Amino acid sequence: MRRWLQMGLGLLAAATLSASALPGAAMAAGKPSPFANWAAVVVAGDYHAAHDSEETEAFDNARRDVTTALSTEMGFQPGNVRQFSVRPGRYPDTRPGSSTVFNIYDNLKELAGQAKGGCLFYYTSHGAPEGAYLGSEDPDGATLIFPTELTELIERACPKRPVIVVISTCFSAVNIPAMSKPNWMVMTAARKDRTSFGCSARDTYPYFDACFLSQLKAAKNFAVLAPAVKACIGQKEIDTGMRPPAEPQTYIGGAMLPLLPLMPFPHGG
Repeated sequence: MRRWLQMGLGLLAAATLSASALPGAAMAAGKPSPFANWAAVVVAGDYHAAHDSEETEAFDNARRDVTTALSTEMGFQPGNVRQFSVRPGRYPDTRPGSSTVFNIYDNLKELAGQAKGGCLFYYTSHGAPEGAYLGSEDPDGATLIFPTELTELIERACPKRPVIVVISTCFSAVNIPAMSKPNWMVMTAARKDRTSFGCSARDTYPYFDACFLSQLKAAKNFAVLAPAVKACIGQKEIDTGMRPPAEPQTYIGGAMLPLLPLMPFPHGG
């Protein structure tokens, strides 16, 4: 009941979003992309492979290349995008910040203060049925971020504006109930009771991140991208024999739904 009430109120809330938050206003002003005035953070939340004795570059590869794609494929301004790694000193070429809760929040809030159109939060890591893991350089220092905590972090940094959250972890749809807000869209890599795949030491990217990057080149907007990523993952699981299927889940709030077609990716699809 509460979710449907939120979605209904969201239709009214769309009219109250500030003009700077609406993509149409950005395009009318001659900006190159409706995302040119959006803030974004891309977080790699771990470096351990599926087995703790191994390490993987999959999460940091995704962090690096998703950050690049936000600018080259989607029209985010590089100055409005920041990336974070558990081992930032390992990557002097991209100079990510440190993946700590306070650092991520402080940077997202700062970016949202300068880019007021909306916020994108991209998180790639391990997950559990209770939430998303945030590792540290200390192998025993991993913590679990619960859905309510992650929602509050994003909402406090980016109040009263369109928000797109992408969570590439196992069990990541566990976040959807807490994030079911009228002006939010949430893409997740797996059902709340399913694992996702692709975080071994030999994987270049997790499956979800690989499909996000590959399908982005043809998608016209986020509404088209979400089902394309899901289909890509399904085929990848068939090709590699991974079971049971992750079945990525997507939520689109009532106020966000009519905005997505007005937010095309500048590459044109």
